[in-house]
Amino acid sequence: MSKAPRADKQPAHPADRHDLIRVHGARENNLKDVSIEIPKRRLTVFTGVSGSGKSSLVFDTIAAESQRLINETYSAFVQGFMPTLSRPEVDVLDGLTTAIIVDQQRMGADPRSTVGTATDANAMLRILFSRLGKPHIGPPSAYAFNVPSVSARGAITVERGDKKAVRATFNRTGGMCPNCEGRGTVSDIDLTQLYDDSKSLDEGALTIPGYTPGGWNYRLYSESGLVDPAKPIRKYTKKELHAFLHHEPTRMKIAGINMTYEGLIPRIQKSFLAKDKEGMQSHIRAFVDRAVTFTTCPECDGTRLSEGARSSKIKRISIADACAMQISDLAAWVRELKEPSVAPLLTALQLTLDSFVEIGLGYLSLDRPAGTLSGGEAQRVKMIRHLGSSLTDVTYVFDEPTVGLHPHDIQRMNELLLQLRDKGNTVLVVEHKPETIAIADHVVDLGPGAGTAGGTVCFEGTVDGLRKAGTVTGRHFDDRASVKDTVREPDGTLQIRGATTHNLRNVDVDIPLGVLTVITGVAGSGKSSLVHGSLPPGADVVSIDQSPIRGSRRSNPATYTGLLDPIRKAFAKANGVKPALFSANSEGACPTCNGAGVIYTDLGIMAGVTSTCEDCEGKRFQASVLEYLLGGRDISEVLAMSVTEAVEFFGSGEASTPAAQRILARLADVGLGYLSLGQPLTTLSGGERQRLKLATNMAEKGGVYILDEPTTGLHLADVEQLLGLLDRLVDSGKSVIVVEHHQAVMAHADWIIDLGPGAGHDGGTIVFEGTPAELVAARSTITGEHLAAYVGA
Repeated sequence: MSKAPRADKQPAHPADRHDLIRVHGARENNLKDVSIEIPKRRLTVFTGVSGSGKSSLVFDTIAAESQRLINETYSAFVQGFMPTLSRPEVDVLDGLTTAIIVDQQRMGADPRSTVGTATDANAMLRILFSRLGKPHIGPPSAYAFNVPSVSARGAITVERGDKKAVRATFNRTGGMCPNCEGRGTVSDIDLTQLYDDSKSLDEGALTIPGYTPGGWNYRLYSESGLVDPAKPIRKYTKKELHAFLHHEPTRMKIAGINMTYEGLIPRIQKSFLAKDKEGMQSHIRAFVDRAVTFTTCPECDGTRLSEGARSSKIKRISIADACAMQISDLAAWVRELKEPSVAPLLTALQLTLDSFVEIGLGYLSLDRPAGTLSGGEAQRVKMIRHLGSSLTDVTYVFDEPTVGLHPHDIQRMNELLLQLRDKGNTVLVVEHKPETIAIADHVVDLGPGAGTAGGTVCFEGTVDGLRKAGTVTGRHFDDRASVKDTVREPDGTLQIRGATTHNLRNVDVDIPLGVLTVITGVAGSGKSSLVHGSLPPGADVVSIDQSPIRGSRRSNPATYTGLLDPIRKAFAKANGVKPALFSANSEGACPTCNGAGVIYTDLGIMAGVTSTCEDCEGKRFQASVLEYLLGGRDISEVLAMSVTEAVEFFGSGEASTPAAQRILARLADVGLGYLSLGQPLTTLSGGERQRLKLATNMAEKGGVYILDEPTTGLHLADVEQLLGLLDRLVDSGKSVIVVEHHQAVMAHADWIIDLGPGAGHDGGTIVFEGTPAELVAARSTITGEHLAAYVGA
């Protein structure tokens, strides 16, 4: 085939000049008029101490504006169903491409969402079984636990495209277990937790969250006319009790308004049990724990599938068996299937399953509920969707993709990031780990400090340039903790015997008390199962896990830690008024913005607008409340203080408040001295939230503290401060158990327990117990090899 001759030199095409993303004058959150240029089709890592402005620049400015511009291309009707995004505080954003955000938000609060349904794996398996399964039971929907079987008679119009057909009967075969409706568990409700049957509705019998007397949920029953609100529930007739508990949904007029009335039990099932428990507010989750018992569905044995779907098999394996397999085993099983009629499908399924293994998630199963994945696991599952994507020249934005990864797995993650870049994409990564910063084509270091002390670009350039730069990241880039010469002696043991939670293989281990113990091992080796699922009952344990802090934009460090209570009481005592006046969520709230400080204007089909409340000027309180002073400051000025300022303010003089001082000291202890007391929780980074939780839990009375990866979101410079905090906890008489991958924490430990040797069914055993020095000397495990390399042994 002949080719046209090419000139040696051609003038550059105008389109090739746009090879930079230009940001000028970014002022989102704590950013101070930041201007940078980011190369396209390269891997750029953003680093800096926690709270320095990395997420504000990458997520809240670049990615947010890209998504806002894309949303504006849809019709006004479609935009009405999309989240409303305001324009970031920035003067110029030029050269943006489509941004795909791969963050650490937990996946799906729906109990029917699994690892398989969150990716294409489940859909491809259903098609495979509908083609090859014996006996043949129907189309792919017959294997779907989200599709019920339906049978109907009558004149039914079925539309397919432009064609309409009228059928006398209609059948659809679904794979949903009819008993548990595809959830895998059935629930039994304890009626004594729903109401006090010795009381009448008028006397406030209902004890369900949100069902307060006078509220609409309550009036639905008390004013329905179906039951006597003045009669104690225990004296209801059979008919009244049925109407109260089990009545089918019926439209009726209640209190002059057309409403749908239904029995209390189906209403509770829809409002509470149809949601993932992990996604609920804490008080509702506590109610569900009290009132509801969940047991494995006896009909489907927890597989969620109907009997028909479970009966159809390929090589003696049903779709339920396939979804329950460890993904690495399922990939091997699919590889053995040789069927030319579905060869393209087998190839696509094989690639997806192999991606799970490559990314270090081969230990998961497709039937694992998506809500149970950690933030790091959820991020990597989302990443699988993009690895095989045909899209190029897009901007992928990652939020600490190495979270929860053993040093052994970080190398694989680095390869995948480079793979995305080499397809012609721009990859932006917010990261602290030096192993990932080292592979960057371009580094942007923000700082120099956190909060108001950050928000500027301290360095832009190559990794070698960063090493020579005098920034905090540059100075600490090659820091390596050394193994301690002497370790503390334990003063007892916490015994675990015969642990079999998840993949643990009858593990017996003695965890030493009175020292710093690190539990480590590759992702999926059984660390969390050992410390969270196998501790003996009655152990005096305070557990600080990775579950996210739940809070609205009204929540802030002062409300979350309980600091606001002593502050309100101090103001009330000094001024002789009620404490409720000094809460922006109570009597003292500005009536115009209801204490939010901002007015949100919903513009219907256009993007909503958030503006500072003109009446209170964003202070959130009524003007009369701001006249009350403590130590010469009003409540809004106190909430605008940083933790460091507040420590000094409440430490002495007229404002001296020991209760507030104790909480503030703990916040400063975990490195959050720069946070302002009234900063909304929604603006905190992942690392800041983790440490806020640690500071709050430090007040709990407990002899054993369990921390789950406390270095998450911590800069290299902050790790040293964390180690000092862990030492102080141990020296104060506590036993500290840390589940951790960070080598600096491992080197600093008194005792290491290493699980493995692999993940999933290849893990679940103790492969090493001893001091860090012994682990380095032996080099007998993957962890030992990496730790030896880290300390330079």
